[in-house]
Amino acid sequence: MNKIICPVPPNQRPLNEFNSIRDSWIISWPFLERSTFYRKLTYSWLIIIPISLTISYGSNYLKNNIFELTFISFTTSLAFPVLILIRQWLSWIYIYKRLNSENIEYEESGWYDGQTWEKPIEWRAKDKLIAQHQIKPILNHLIVIIILLISVIVISLLFILLRMN
Repeated sequence: MNKIICPVPPNQRPLNEFNSIRDSWIISWPFLERSTFYRKLTYSWLIIIPISLTISYGSNYLKNNIFELTFISFTTSLAFPVLILIRQWLSWIYIYKRLNSENIEYEESGWYDGQTWEKPIEWRAKDKLIAQHQIKPILNHLIVIIILLISVIVISLLFILLRMN
């Protein structure tokens, strides 16, 4: 067996980065079962609702219109799960690009000494398999949910604007 000498620090190797974020707290949610993933997103939304209600209650108009106060608070609270999803998507797209790349960009000791190392063919094949079969479905799922939630927010805000006029 041919031992590959890799100059890339272990924590900057795409496969190790993948394993690291797969085990992280919020970024790993898409790897959970769908029901658990959606439950965590729902909890993140529910946690923000009281804060949104408190902020919205500061409006004299909304104080006197309970339906609109609640509707606006619930709608604006959706921004928090959207931000979580965008953060997850950004992390996974970063790893996806690193795994799909033929080269690894890395830093030896700091940001000022960046280097590039060409991946061996065996690494490329393994990395591409992980990127296509594990990360690509996650990216597709995240983007669908992000678009769906942003659409709900936009439609709700349009409804509110039409109702106020």
